[in-house]
Amino acid sequence: MDWKLEVVVIPVSDVDRAKQFYSEKLGFNVDVDHRVGENFRNVQLTPPGSACSVTIGTGLTPGLQLVVADAQAAHAELAGRGVEVTNIQHIEEGVWADGPGGPWNTFFFLKDPDGNNWAVQEKPGM
Repeated sequence: MDWKLEVVVIPVSDVDRAKQFYSEKLGFNVDVDHRVGENFRNVQLTPPGSACSVTIGTGLTPGLQLVVADAQAAHAELAGRGVEVTNIQHIEEGVWADGPGGPWNTFFFLKDPDGNNWAVQEKPGM
C-alpha cells in the first residue's frame, strides 16, 4: 500500500493573516477554505509543484497527514504491527462520528512515540 504525505497542519494565531502570507507572499495556491460552524475552519494551501500541502485553521490539531487508498486496510495493517490507532471516523455536521464517511471523509489517527499527531485519510482514486 502507498502511504503519501499529503498535509502538514501548522498552528497559527490568525487564520486570515496566515492565509494571506502563504498565498500572497509565498505564492501558495489556496485549495480549500472550508468552515463548519463557528469552531472549525480548514484552509489548505499548496506550494506550486508540490504534492504536499499545508493546512491552517481553527479546530485543527497540529500534525501530519498521510493519504491511502483504503483506510480500513491501512488501519488493520498498522494495528497488526502494534500501533495504537483510533477507530475509523468521519466528520458529520462539524463533529467527529465513528465509521467511514464519504469521499475524502474517512480518517483515523495515531501518535508517534514522542506524541506527534498523525492523521490517515482515505483518498479516492489513489
